Amino acid sequence: MSLFEDDRYQYCDTFFVFFDESNRPSVDQVVSALQSGGEKYELQGSKGRDGQFEAITVRSPHDSSAMDITIVTGEEVREQVEELVTELRNMSLNGDDFQKLKKVNQANARLDVYHFERKSDSPEDAVLDPGGLFLVLEKLNAICDGVGHDPQSKTLI
Repeated sequence: MSLFEDDRYQYCDTFFVFFDESNRPSVDQVVSALQSGGEKYELQGSKGRDGQFEAITVRSPHDSSAMDITIVTGEEVREQVEELVTELRNMSLNGDDFQKLKKVNQANARLDVYHFERKSDSPEDAVLDPGGLFLVLEKLNAICDGVGHDPQSKTLI
């Protein structure tokens, strides 16, 4: 079940991991990478086809958050990459952003990471912490040699 259908969670943002489809992770690679976060994550609904990753739901109770992660390939990704590269080239890049942009420009696949906040009746009970999200993005980047992107801040991760 998608978190979009779960009344306990409210959608916040979507983040991306761009990569070359030849580096598409297997279901086992994704599960193993996310389980390496210890007891921090609860994994549900991992799906794949022919062993290749398709989707998973990750809950992070300590962060009052959860994520639905899915894969997209094909022309839709190439169109988004072209727009993103054009947009980012017109911005001030620094550090290793040039290398990341080069990787993004070669991408033909992406992981969509839909970020959700757990609803709470008491503001003291639930404080959304983005730390879990960024750790998940880091792990996904590593297993598919990808580059994360936060479209809201226009940051490469």
